[in-house]
Amino acid sequence: MKNKYDYLIVGAGLFGACFAQIMTERGKRCLIIEKREAIGGNIATEQVEGITVHKFGAHIFHTSDERVWKYVNRFAQFNNFVNSPIANYKGTLYSLPFNMYTFNRLWGVRTPAEARAVIDAQRAAAGDGEPQNLEEKALRSVGEDVYKTLIKGYTEKQWGRDCKYLPAFIIGRVPLRFTYDNNYFNDRFQGIPIGGYSQMIKNMLSGTDVMLGIDYFSDRAKFDGMAERVLYTGEIDRYFDYKFGELEYRSLRFETETIETDDFQGNAVVNYTDYETPFTRIIEHKHFDKTQVSDRTVVTREYPEKFEKGSEPYYPINDEKNTALYKKYAAEAAKSEKTLFGGRLAGYKYYDMDDTVAAVFALADGLK
Repeated sequence: MKNKYDYLIVGAGLFGACFAQIMTERGKRCLIIEKREAIGGNIATEQVEGITVHKFGAHIFHTSDERVWKYVNRFAQFNNFVNSPIANYKGTLYSLPFNMYTFNRLWGVRTPAEARAVIDAQRAAAGDGEPQNLEEKALRSVGEDVYKTLIKGYTEKQWGRDCKYLPAFIIGRVPLRFTYDNNYFNDRFQGIPIGGYSQMIKNMLSGTDVMLGIDYFSDRAKFDGMAERVLYTGEIDRYFDYKFGELEYRSLRFETETIETDDFQGNAVVNYTDYETPFTRIIEHKHFDKTQVSDRTVVTREYPEKFEKGSEPYYPINDEKNTALYKKYAAEAAKSEKTLFGGRLAGYKYYDMDDTVAAVFALADGLK
């Protein structure tokens, strides 16, 4: 290992790997340290029964940013997977996103005009004015039937609280499609790396020194002294020793099993939108890549859980209280001359993968 680096990068997820690749290509010496025993962060994959398994939930790369798409294609060949998830509500299956197949199943309508008439009537019944919570926003966006069947239970499981007590902005704009198009995304480019994301990250890190199973906080002063600058991609409140208080997250638990059948559910992702089913979705990994042939299959059930210190933080809770707290940490981070901050944990923000890559570009473009 080299004794001196230009950049110490804390975290071998997508943000850290992209930054390391760009800086290494510029002739900088980079060292990544990662507390897990594998690279890739939450997009890490592994091979089980000849099937590429997404270890921490489904990740489909999608973007309309041509620069981002060309960049990731330097390190992997992407397949032509199209995300077409299904919702299971108490045994009845619905198409996601909310489209004409969904509306036909709900109301028996066949034309866009018929579907719009039902939704407009339900929207009108929900009232108007500025929505004060997630439930009000959803009812005014999609109406009662879509909300109660496909949004309410899933969302309350995901966030661990009633939709009446969740901020309206969590769901953003709810898309309604008055076509029979099952493609969940509208982006120009979409796919999954053949061979998995971990291989893509490995290709990115060619030329970068990597140390796995290393906790930055076990000897922070030593690690900081190994490089001119630090890129930190972990929890921002931990970096500052929780001096303003602890930020809140939701966590996830994954149960993965191999099943003695060649096809368990016929689709890559099935969401369970009733509240009573304890998991939010089942992922069947072989459907992400149709070239993977096996007489067995691997499925993962995803359970939302309360976050406690020491568990894995997946989703920041960007309500008013936590947003105000994060701003204090962000102001503190801005004062640092040696340490850069990036990624969903340091930025306390949920990122799609293309947003992550674009954020790395923005950071790297601003450096000398």
